[in-house]
Amino acid sequence: MGNASFEDIKRIDENGIEYWEARDLMKVLEYGKWENFEKVIEKAKTACTKSEQYIDDHFADVSKVIKAGKGAVHTLNDYKLSKYACYLIA
Repeated sequence: MGNASFEDIKRIDENGIEYWEARDLMKVLEYGKWENFEKVIEKAKTACTKSEQYIDDHFADVSKVIKAGKGAVHTLNDYKLSKYACYLIA
């Protein structure tokens, strides 16, 4: 992803709502391992709850299917994040 910025990784869904994917944000924030970044996401979810926001409004669980070598298929966990979720993570 190189030197991508927060705005570079923004996506817009079919309803015109902007969101960010956690695995993209992980790279922008320079985390090397998903497992470490997931710990940060869990802390951000706790902060979200403490601020009386609904986690599901800001952290939507999504999965990605990727093809690996020799025809293997892997499912990766990811999150569709609101701007507020990104703020809590950062």
